[in-house]
Amino acid sequence: MKLATTAKLPKKTLAKVNDPDNPAWSEDMLGAPVLKRGRGPQATPTKVLTSVRLDADILEFFKSKGTGYQSRINAALRLEVERNLTARPSLTTRKRVVS
Repeated sequence: MKLATTAKLPKKTLAKVNDPDNPAWSEDMLGAPVLKRGRGPQATPTKVLTSVRLDADILEFFKSKGTGYQSRINAALRLEVERNLTARPSLTTRKRVVS
């Protein structure tokens, strides 16, 4: 016949252990609270998350200039848009010539 084995429950310690080598933290030890400052969420997001496929050499060119390559790509695209908007008159402002 096998003997029944029971697991021993862990010891309960009601009193805090006072260890001189490992004292409890005090407010003086912690110091002033450090607030993490950051940008936080935008009130009105100005950019849209999208996925664009670029040629590897184009992406490598912008990345080789250092951090902020996405902002530089955005600036290059914005420059191209502004150049095309000012170079061509829009269809609504162009006068039609009837002969």
